[in-house]
Amino acid sequence: MSRLRLLAPRAAPRYRVGVDYRAVITIDPGKRGGKPCIRGLRITVYDVLEYLAAGMSEEAILGDFPDLTSEDIRACLAFAADRERRLFLVPAA
Repeated sequence: MSRLRLLAPRAAPRYRVGVDYRAVITIDPGKRGGKPCIRGLRITVYDVLEYLAAGMSEEAILGDFPDLTSEDIRACLAFAADRERRLFLVPAA
């Protein structure tokens, strides 16, 4: 059986990320159970990623959620990519 561990942030990736998600993604224990949200709104990163994975276009998401911007959606992707980059599998002993 393997476990997932979250690593501390590493040095910046070799490529330039266009969005600094830290200015967009907020975590407030009193909102949506402390899940990462967009600019303090009640829309989570998970919500946006789920819509994209289901095949919604960026334009459709922005149409359904007028408070969001294209930069917000890119920030969600950058946040998810950074989180994924810091996960690694620890083999069972």
